[in-house]
Amino acid sequence: MFDQCQWINEPAQWRVEHDTLFVATGANTDFWRKTHYGFVRDSGHVFAASVNGDFTAEVTVDGDFSALYDQAGLMVRESEARWVKAGAEYNDGALTFSTVLTNELSDWSLGSRAGANRFRVRMTIAEGVLKVQCSADEHTWTLMRLAPFAASRADARWLVGPMCCTPERGGLDVRFSDFRIGPPIVRDLHDISM
Repeated sequence: MFDQCQWINEPAQWRVEHDTLFVATGANTDFWRKTHYGFVRDSGHVFAASVNGDFTAEVTVDGDFSALYDQAGLMVRESEARWVKAGAEYNDGALTFSTVLTNELSDWSLGSRAGANRFRVRMTIAEGVLKVQCSADEHTWTLMRLAPFAASRADARWLVGPMCCTPERGGLDVRFSDFRIGPPIVRDLHDISM
């Protein structure tokens, strides 16, 4: 899948080896729009493929998270002002699951502790609804967010891919593997199985 991706804000250090993307983040990189802080940042790294219509995307993330706001996961992007990023983020001395949904303004939410530096994140857009899930064991899935995101239409176009950034430093090492994009996985909201 990585052969179909292009960078938004290419990092200085990265490579793809044996279907794994290795990235070291640049200094003071982030995605954020205005809320609370007042600034706009669009400097984080995303290795994205173009997707039309509804889809499900998944990736396994393994990172050396240690500094405030270190983050990595998936991003779905329509434009600089309309996107969602989800995955793990280091806050208050622990790695937590996090989502930021942005529609001109960013909306940030934190979930439970991630428990480990390796996890899997899944995003589905189907029938105008965004569903974000995470898994620590790649078998049981936790719902992170459910939100209206776009009108379901065949000509909807997205950039989708692994995302990482470090607002307070540089040099977070992250490994992304088993990146997939396919038809939307549509299940009962409380079905936590694979």
